[in-house]
Amino acid sequence: MNNKGKDLEKPEYSLLHEVSGSLGDLGTLLPYVLAVIAVAGLSSASVFMGFGIFYLFSGWFYSMPMAVQPMKAASAAIIVQGASPAEVAAGGIAIGLILLLFGWSGMIGRIARLTPPGVVGGIQLGLGVSLAILGLKMIATQPVLGFSCLLVMLILLFRYSKSPAALIVLAGGTAVSLILSGGVSIEVVNIGWHLPDTVIPSMRDFKKGILMLALPQLPITLTNAVLVTSLITKELYPKSADRASEKNLCLTMGGANLLMAPLGGFMMCHGSGGITAHYRYGGRTAMTVVIIGMLLLLTGVLLGDDAVILLRLIPEAILGALLFYSGIDLAMATRNMDEHQGLFLVLIVAALTIGLNPAVAFIAGIVIYLIERQGWIRLG
Repeated sequence: MNNKGKDLEKPEYSLLHEVSGSLGDLGTLLPYVLAVIAVAGLSSASVFMGFGIFYLFSGWFYSMPMAVQPMKAASAAIIVQGASPAEVAAGGIAIGLILLLFGWSGMIGRIARLTPPGVVGGIQLGLGVSLAILGLKMIATQPVLGFSCLLVMLILLFRYSKSPAALIVLAGGTAVSLILSGGVSIEVVNIGWHLPDTVIPSMRDFKKGILMLALPQLPITLTNAVLVTSLITKELYPKSADRASEKNLCLTMGGANLLMAPLGGFMMCHGSGGITAHYRYGGRTAMTVVIIGMLLLLTGVLLGDDAVILLRLIPEAILGALLFYSGIDLAMATRNMDEHQGLFLVLIVAALTIGLNPAVAFIAGIVIYLIERQGWIRLG
């Protein structure tokens, strides 16, 4: 166990820091969730309740700030090609069953044992850089506000490291944005009692849900949400990392999707970038995800579809600033890899992750590793 890991679990952080850490992954969650709700016509109550319940369960089960994120490949497919709520539910049920099979059969454990550390490290590096680039693109939508928040956050994170940086920038930046824009005209938001919508997909829905959503998402989930997530928990939370095994990650994601998809929820996964984001902005205990879980659950239950009205007040540039630093942290975590894990392999896999996607990078990295072991090429 390295000294960094010991430092990361010191129980010296206040509730204010846990609140700040709980907001750290909103840069990933909100843009995808708000987009798929709009395009697919999903129930906001169902979606936010699903994320809230999964966050609460993850905090209890893993005893650490275990991230819960929307499945990004599936989100992109919906945004580009469109999908109905029933097709989304079918995709969630399908990938839930597949993940449960990988976990229960022990298949994911064999994949993890056979995967070279350099391949996992390369995917981790590539994902971190990709998140940072996405953060910069979001910042560019309002460059003055975005880069100002980026600078303020830099000072808070590295000069005043005990400050709740995410909370300060999210609240302060949103307030400044509203003041400079002269305020906004907000539609009437009704607080009430909202329940999730039941969605029963047909066999036709399953055809599109599997081919368009589940299968393209699966390899990315297995690499980022399982292999890299398990690795990053060992780095950040070594005392709790035993729970975050590849098998358990598959089982919790599979169970959550299988249960929430028929209730109108969106496809969910864990994620290495999310864990890094929660840690970067102050999260150290399960309380981090209990806070965000309760916020999301209450948002769905009390606001329903009106939740979108309030959440869209948060400028995309501020979410991008949060995402940028969590991406940098994820990329920097590979610095602890030793030379025997193959720097060239790490860089090749990282480049493929950035340029294509983690699934292609994973396959290519395995092939390159096997070719090198046969002595046909020499890296480094």
